[in-house]
Amino acid sequence: MTYHYLLDLALILFSTKLIGIVTGKFQMPRVVGSLLAGLVLGPALLNVLSETAFLAQISELGVIVILFTAGMGTDLRELRSAGKAGFCVALCGVLVPLVMGAGFGWLAGLAGWLPDNTLLENIFLGTVLTATSVSITVETLKELGRLDTRVGSTILAAALIDDVLGLVALTLVAGMAGSGTNLLLVLLKIALFFVCSIAVAFGGIRLFRWMIEHAHGKNLRRYPVLAFVLCLVLAYCAEEFFGVADIIGAFVAGVVVASTSKAQYIQSKFEPLSYLLLTPVFFASIGIQVELPELSAQLVLFSLLLLLVAVLSKIIGCGLGARLCGFQPAECLQVGMGMSCRGEVALIVANRGLAMGALGQAMMTPIVIMVVGCAVLTPVLLKLAFRRQPQASPATGGIAERFHKKDELERVSAQLLEQKPSKPAGK
Repeated sequence: MTYHYLLDLALILFSTKLIGIVTGKFQMPRVVGSLLAGLVLGPALLNVLSETAFLAQISELGVIVILFTAGMGTDLRELRSAGKAGFCVALCGVLVPLVMGAGFGWLAGLAGWLPDNTLLENIFLGTVLTATSVSITVETLKELGRLDTRVGSTILAAALIDDVLGLVALTLVAGMAGSGTNLLLVLLKIALFFVCSIAVAFGGIRLFRWMIEHAHGKNLRRYPVLAFVLCLVLAYCAEEFFGVADIIGAFVAGVVVASTSKAQYIQSKFEPLSYLLLTPVFFASIGIQVELPELSAQLVLFSLLLLLVAVLSKIIGCGLGARLCGFQPAECLQVGMGMSCRGEVALIVANRGLAMGALGQAMMTPIVIMVVGCAVLTPVLLKLAFRRQPQASPATGGIAERFHKKDELERVSAQLLEQKPSKPAGK
C-alpha cells in the first residue's frame, strides 16, 4: 500500500487555498482558484500531480455532496414554480448548442481544419456542447448569495431537465453510430427513476418526521448520517439501475431533506466536509485532467473558437428560453451564463463518442480545453452579471427559513421551561 495520496491531498488543499486567496484579490470566485490550482499542478504545467483512481473517486463524491447540499438549500415552492421556465430554458439550451456545435464542425471542415470529419462527428460535437455541469454554477451562486432566487431556481430546474434531454440526445446519436442503444428503454428508465424518486421522497420525509417526533431533541447526529446514507443510495441507484447521472439522485435526496425541520442543521454539518476536502479536490481534478500536447496555432485557434461557440450557444439558447417565459433581459443573461458551464458530463459524452468511433482523437484536446475554459469563465461571467445588483438573500418564506424559525422558537421555549422557578418548599 502506498501513502502518496496523502501528499497529493495536502498539495491540492494547500494550492487551492493559496491560489484562491490570490484570485480573491481580483474579485474572482474561489472555485476559479481551485481550477487554476489543478491546471498548475497537473500535466498541463508543472506535472506534479496526475489523475488517480483515488482522486477520481473523491472528486465524484465531491460533486455528489455539492448537489446534495444544493438540494437541501432549495425552496421547493420556488423550484416548482420554476418548472415551466426550467423546461423551456433546458429545451432551448439543448437545441441551440446542438445546432451551433454541428454547424461549427461543418464550417471547420470546409476551412480545412477538420479535413476528415463526417456529418456524424459534427452532430456528436454538437451533442457534447449540449451538456451542462451545474456544480460550478451552484457553488458560485451560493458564494454570491443567489442560489435561492428566481434565477437560481430556474438554473437548477433547467439543469435537471437538461441532463435528461442530453441523455436522450446522446442515445439518439449513439443509435446513429450503430451502437444498438434502445431509445424507448432509456426513456422508460428515466420515467421509472422519477417515479421511484417520488416514492422515496414521501417515504424519506415520513421517516425523518417520525424520528424527529420520537427523538425529543436527543442524538442529533443521527440526522446527518441518515441523510448522507439516503444521498449515497439514491446516487448509486440513479447511475446503476436507471442510467441517470448520480448527481441527480443526490439532488433528489437533498430536496427530500429540505422538506424536514432539520434541513438547516443537516446542511450545516456538511459544510465543513465540503469545504475542507471534497469541493477543492473536485474542482482541482478538472484542471488535473488537462493534458496539452504540442499545440499548433491552428489547434489553439480552433479550441478558442470552440470555447466561444460553447459559451454563446448556451447564453443564446438558455437566454431565449428564459425570455420566452417572461424573464427580464438581465435575468436572461444571468440564466444563460449560469448554464454555460461544462464539466464531467461533456467529457463523458466525448469519451463515449471516441470509444464508438464517432468522434476523432484530434477533437479531444479542443474539447478538454473548452471544458476547462467554460469552468473558469462561468464563475467570472456570473459575478459580472450580478455585479450591479444588491446582494440577494434567500427567498422570504422559504421552507428552510420557516423551519429554522420554528427550531429557534422550540429552543427558546425549552430554555424558558428549564429556567422556570420551582415552587418553594413548605408553602
